[in-house]
Amino acid sequence: MDGPRLAPKSGNTRQLVVFLHGYGADGNDLIEIGRQWQAWLPDAAFVSPHAPDRAPMGGGRQWFPLTMRDPAERWRGVEYARPALDSFLDEELTKSGLDDTKLALVGFSQGTMMALHVGLRRKHRLAGILGYSGILVGPEHLKAARAGLGAPPPVLLVHGDEDQVIPVDALFMSAQNLAASDVPVQWHMSLRMGHSIDNGGLTHGGLFLAQNFGVKVQG
Repeated sequence: MDGPRLAPKSGNTRQLVVFLHGYGADGNDLIEIGRQWQAWLPDAAFVSPHAPDRAPMGGGRQWFPLTMRDPAERWRGVEYARPALDSFLDEELTKSGLDDTKLALVGFSQGTMMALHVGLRRKHRLAGILGYSGILVGPEHLKAARAGLGAPPPVLLVHGDEDQVIPVDALFMSAQNLAASDVPVQWHMSLRMGHSIDNGGLTHGGLFLAQNFGVKVQG
């Protein structure tokens, strides 16, 4: 896997932010968010890989197939896609000379499903997981998956209250299920927003990452 990248504004890589795009998009869909966050995260490198599989229509990519006809397909999907994403993250951290404590995952929609699934199962604690317009897949499996791992990474979920693709109820269900597995979770609801990200969501997300990277934001 690979995709568009942004080098650190400072020239020194001290953090790594990996964007995970939604179904039918590709890495180009999210990388510009990194440019908006560079003022707060000048030492962060940003990478937005293209998911490994082609979506059946539209020329975009998918982390796993989605037909919405089988209730179990999301769980099978995140499990199927996890090894490739884990391998990609390991390679990126090695190239950057960083470890998981300097890594944050940022997902949108299907990418949020992947960010939560993979990020909460890494052997070492990430700096944070930021999920836009998504849902925690297979919450009934999470507590067992985290057995024997250290402290979980902090999570911020952001969702539009008028989302017609993944209804806003997913925000509350995901937050409750994360909390039930002792994952520290915050959430932000974007008013009058559909299946997208507004400026408020971007601001909350950027500040969340800065805080959990230990970066002081001026002003």
